[in-house]
Amino acid sequence: NQIKGTLDRYTNASPLGKWCRSNKGVGPVIAAGLLANINIERAPTAGHIWSFAGLNPSVEWKKGERRPWNASLKRLRYIMGESFVKTSGGDDPGYYGLMYKGRKELEVKMNEDGKLAEQAAAALTKKRFGDDTVAKKHYKEGKLPPAHIHMRATRYTVKRFLSDYHLVAWWLHYGELPVKPFAI
Repeated sequence: NQIKGTLDRYTNASPLGKWCRSNKGVGPVIAAGLLANINIERAPTAGHIWSFAGLNPSVEWKKGERRPWNASLKRLRYIMGESFVKTSGGDDPGYYGLMYKGRKELEVKMNEDGKLAEQAAAALTKKRFGDDTVAKKHYKEGKLPPAHIHMRATRYTVKRFLSDYHLVAWWLHYGELPVKPFAI
């Protein structure tokens, strides 16, 4: 409780910490973790933060190499995602709770419509699960299992939060908006 109190004061002393805490599902511990792990001077785009948090699927960690992401930030973003999931079911889910809920509905619909069948077929070839598991049953039907859908929606929501975090942090640090993504 003393540590939580300290983190509460630390995050309330920073405008970026206050912004983080203004989002339902982000408390003093998560906000302090973000402030401690993300240096906006080393992140010219939100993609740099995503990569640092382990959200870049093209990065592989090969034997003998240094880990290409920050392990504590990766764990923190997982906890933050689950926090958004928990808030999504309440009367006041907050912005990111609603975002998770909407994204999960979209992912479930795409899965039921067979739009994710190629990804399910690719997962079957990886053999990361037992023959009698629920996951394998779903993959054989050409669908992603519920846990996979849940994680996709959670990662989407966390990426959106980290993009917004980057925007606010950049504005507070440099006094201007960051460069627009290449698509814009």
